[in-house]
Amino acid sequence: MIRIIPLPADFQDWTGLLSLVMESFAYMDGVIDPPSSAHRLTPQSLAQKAVDETCFLAVDDGTILGCVFCKVEQPDCLYIGKLAVAPSAQGQGLGRQLVAAAEDHARALGLTRLRLETRIELTRNHAAFGRLGFAKTSENRHAGFDRTTSIEMQKAL
Repeated sequence: MIRIIPLPADFQDWTGLLSLVMESFAYMDGVIDPPSSAHRLTPQSLAQKAVDETCFLAVDDGTILGCVFCKVEQPDCLYIGKLAVAPSAQGQGLGRQLVAAAEDHARALGLTRLRLETRIELTRNHAAFGRLGFAKTSENRHAGFDRTTSIEMQKAL
């Protein structure tokens, strides 16, 4: 039975969690430009990210199948990022469950909206987040680019 849980305080498998993120994001390689910031993660930086942010895991009998990282970035907003689901577990609603955990966390903190960013090329992601109640709120560009490279989406809670 798959459960969504907060990252345990004694969590140590940073290499495994990084592998999950990289495996989940691999389909973006050669599709998005610039490359995903996931390529800059290390087990150590991921461990620090978990100190600075809140992480939820999708776990099945001790196996991590997904994750999402969340951080309060404005007085009323929770940013969600590095939403990852193992390719072998995709299509089972784990992404939806991880976003729901972030929503519950935001509400518990008294926040009124969620925010995320997704690359302009990943139109299937735009549609998936739209089905979860997110709407496009702006277009952005990475430093050095003269074209839109990502979009911001928000969801009111």
